[in-house]
Amino acid sequence: MQFSEQWLRSWVNPALNTEQLSDLLTMAGLEVEETIAAAPAFSGVVIAEVKECVKHENADRLRVTKVDVGTGELVQIVCGAPNVAVGVRVPCALPGAILPGDFKIKPTKMRGVESNGMLCSGKELGVPEDVDGLMLLPADAPVGQSIRDYLGLDDQLFTLKITPNRADGLSIRGVAREVAALTGAALAPVAIEPVAPSIDDTRPVKIVAREACGRYLGRVVKGVNAAAATPAWMRQRLERSGLRSISAIVDITNYVLLEQGQPMHAFDLAKIEGGITVRQAQAGESLLCLNEKTVELQDKHLVIADDAKVLALGGIMGGELSGVTTASTDIFLESAFFAPKAIAGRARELGFGSDSSFRYERGVDFQLQREAIERATRLVLDICGGAAGPVVEEVAELPQRPAVPLRVARVAKVLGVALSSQQIAEILGRLGLEFSLADEVFTVQAPSFRFDIEIEEDLIEEVARVYGYNQIPDDAPRSSMRMLRQPEELRPVDQLRHLLAARDYQEVVSYAFVDERWERDFAGIDKAIRLQNPIASQMSVMRSTLIGGLVDVLVGNINRKQPRVRVFEAARVFLRAEQGFDQPEKVAGLAWGPRLPEQWGVKAERVDFFDVKADVEALLHPVAAEYRKASHPAFHPGRCAEVRVGGETVGVIGELHPQWVQAYDLPSAPVLFELDLAIVTARSRIKAQPVSKFQPVRRDLALLVDEQVSAAALLAAFEAKRTDIVTEIALFDVYRGKGVAEGKKSLAFSVLMQDNSRTLTDEDVEPAMQALLQAALELGAQLRV
Repeated sequence: MQFSEQWLRSWVNPALNTEQLSDLLTMAGLEVEETIAAAPAFSGVVIAEVKECVKHENADRLRVTKVDVGTGELVQIVCGAPNVAVGVRVPCALPGAILPGDFKIKPTKMRGVESNGMLCSGKELGVPEDVDGLMLLPADAPVGQSIRDYLGLDDQLFTLKITPNRADGLSIRGVAREVAALTGAALAPVAIEPVAPSIDDTRPVKIVAREACGRYLGRVVKGVNAAAATPAWMRQRLERSGLRSISAIVDITNYVLLEQGQPMHAFDLAKIEGGITVRQAQAGESLLCLNEKTVELQDKHLVIADDAKVLALGGIMGGELSGVTTASTDIFLESAFFAPKAIAGRARELGFGSDSSFRYERGVDFQLQREAIERATRLVLDICGGAAGPVVEEVAELPQRPAVPLRVARVAKVLGVALSSQQIAEILGRLGLEFSLADEVFTVQAPSFRFDIEIEEDLIEEVARVYGYNQIPDDAPRSSMRMLRQPEELRPVDQLRHLLAARDYQEVVSYAFVDERWERDFAGIDKAIRLQNPIASQMSVMRSTLIGGLVDVLVGNINRKQPRVRVFEAARVFLRAEQGFDQPEKVAGLAWGPRLPEQWGVKAERVDFFDVKADVEALLHPVAAEYRKASHPAFHPGRCAEVRVGGETVGVIGELHPQWVQAYDLPSAPVLFELDLAIVTARSRIKAQPVSKFQPVRRDLALLVDEQVSAAALLAAFEAKRTDIVTEIALFDVYRGKGVAEGKKSLAFSVLMQDNSRTLTDEDVEPAMQALLQAALELGAQLRV
């Protein structure tokens, strides 16, 4: 909301300068977004009256004038404005004046004729007007007075950033009420006296949509001069509030909106057939609005209608066909209260809004309508003339304002300041809140203009605002602190992050709300966990996997010409459970592009399955995982493996499915992994083991096996048969080719044996090797010779 400081100070004038007033409002919750001067700085400009005006003898377009500037002597000034004439009163810059842009006025000669000043246009003063030429002032403008004082140019324009809960601050009345409460300065509101009807003309009013419209008032005013000029003071206040002057009647309704906070509307009485009905729109109805847009109405739209047609969209905008024009002679003034829920969102759906809808959807004082229509009536009669009929009022369902308790002890606990009940009572009184006090508990009745006071915390906030946030001590909290126990069986997640970062991954953080398509593509879930109120249509479900977010990051990086991407994320996913939902944590990573950054010393090779498998093994270390061929919706059917630890599947690793590579427009397939974070962070207790001083013994075991027998299966069989002296078994060679039958492969394992107390002999080694060989034979292996 934008308003003039001078207008505000006509209601309440605290002993504060502009900067202090701005800071006060901001700290109280009515944030001042900016303050700007109403006009640029200039000096030496006074009001002058043109007494003589003759044609310049050496120039067709120039006039030689003599003007009265209030000094008792006429001043000769050469002027080229087309509208200069005898008798007009205009701004005059005298010698020594400084105009905007640091333009200094000096005596000069124009085509041989002396000129001792300059008659000014609005543009030259930084006060643009529609007039082509000099700024013409009213005939009663005092000659010799400073133009800055006369036009009130030493003014500041405040722009408030009002939060949705403080709709009471969307008017001069509301801001003035707030300033008075904060400073204790006297509030001098405009006196509103009821206008006695001088005619009997009325139009019946009926509210059908009683939940949407709580109160509707209407008044007939006949014999108005709608073409009358809007007074300069009103036009100035409107313009400084960001509204352009349109016509006297429209300007009056806009003025009451800004001054009182009550949206108003005026209909041309001659265009109303019968009475006024407030109802929901009916199928097939439409309305040409004042912004020249035609709206196809639905039953959710609230409308103002007569007996034959729709006149206006209730709380949003009037209709073009029933609007007041300068030719109107009889009008029907409307002042109503519409429930916020009936207006909220409707303007956005239609693609346009208004100052009225902005206020109604936040909440308008539901006791303000009669004062507003009386104020508007008085302004119409004073400016446009005419005769007013009686006010017709219909009341339906108005909001209920239940009493809210406020405990003195609770205020002290929340604010950390021990305020007495007397101090709190003073603050509540300044805010205009009615209350009673019993046993250190206030029972507060919120006024009709405060829709935001519903619970005790709302009242505590009010007390804090008026008391002053700056007066609340900022003492640091004091408490005993101790280091939290770090279980030895649990590895810190930050340690995993550092490990992945050391392996050239970068961490990303993505939304838990994802596109429903990701769940179908990467998790194979058709019925994902849907949000009731998503923040965007493409973020409508909860993720069950981190893969979609990583692929999305990859797409974004490829679109920005990144040649190599390695990212990871550790976060929660959301799964359906038998009762409610499960929220396990996962860690997932993605690698795409070259294995190493581009350099001259290494041949460029694309990252593959085994590169990422090494990263997974580093994450799980010292636990040795088993990898089995698997099928997963997100991964290539032949390049995917499940990760198993302790006989349980704890994750998956693989290359992205070609279908999704094509669907997401990727140049090549990335390699991804996803693991249960609980398994990755778990670790066994550290056990001290002696380091043997005796030489180890190595034996190699070369086996012929069928192609379908995996090395992991053999290692698992060896593990079941290994004896205490066997310290390590590792695969060091895989061979297919000459000497090995088709359908077979040769796997060579190294076996290390060592004892802590003695050097091993053949009698110790042979039984251990025979046990391992027997385990291999049971899987169908043959000893290769």
